[in-house]
Amino acid sequence: MAVKKKFPYRAAVVACKGGCQDDGGCACAYGCTGCGKCVEVCRFGAVSINEAGVSKVDEKKCIACGMCVKSCPRKVIHLHECANSIVVECSNQDEAKQARDICKNSCIGCGACEKACTAGAVRVAGHCAVIEEEVCLSCGMCVVKCPRGAIVDLRGVLNK
Repeated sequence: MAVKKKFPYRAAVVACKGGCQDDGGCACAYGCTGCGKCVEVCRFGAVSINEAGVSKVDEKKCIACGMCVKSCPRKVIHLHECANSIVVECSNQDEAKQARDICKNSCIGCGACEKACTAGAVRVAGHCAVIEEEVCLSCGMCVVKCPRGAIVDLRGVLNK
């Protein structure tokens, strides 16, 4: 079912890359468990479980109804403005050492992204980067500077 969207539009994004899934389960208390509840409630086929064992949203199919957001037991799915392609794919709140030990992609709250952001749109809160979408210029400097790959460009242009 195709839905015509006016730009800029919103879509769901999963704030987890599944870096802790390597050992056969989600070791992170904040990450996606791959339970599939979001897949079940999405009437548009926009959500699936990817090769890392976590939910992935197809922005082209998503209409931002919010059903996946409501169904997620870990609250790792949120709606974002699609004009801004830069997102934090991590929900970790642990300190750096613990986060590093649990997940290979977790944000460690180092602040490199915050320092690199010329617009002042990125801040570290609770040991994890947060992007203020209304302020973000989508320049991608935070993506380039993130040592762990926790911040990504959904277009795939600036990712490592």
